[in-house]
Amino acid sequence: MLTDYIKTAMSKAHYEILPDGEGYFGKIEGFQGVWANADTLEACRDELVEVLEEWIMLGEKMGSLKID
Repeated sequence: MLTDYIKTAMSKAHYEILPDGEGYFGKIEGFQGVWANADTLEACRDELVEVLEEWIMLGEKMGSLKID
């Protein structure tokens, strides 16, 4: 259930190449504060998953997110 939620969210991720060779920026629309910045696209994706997982755990702890 959680894995499916993360996969669905990550399928909505949007990435941009930053100017001056500064790497990549990624975010997921609808997930406030979930973004990542890294040197490579793969590292940006990995970081974005990590941030999303932390966002989910925080939401669960605060009672503001229920995953069914």
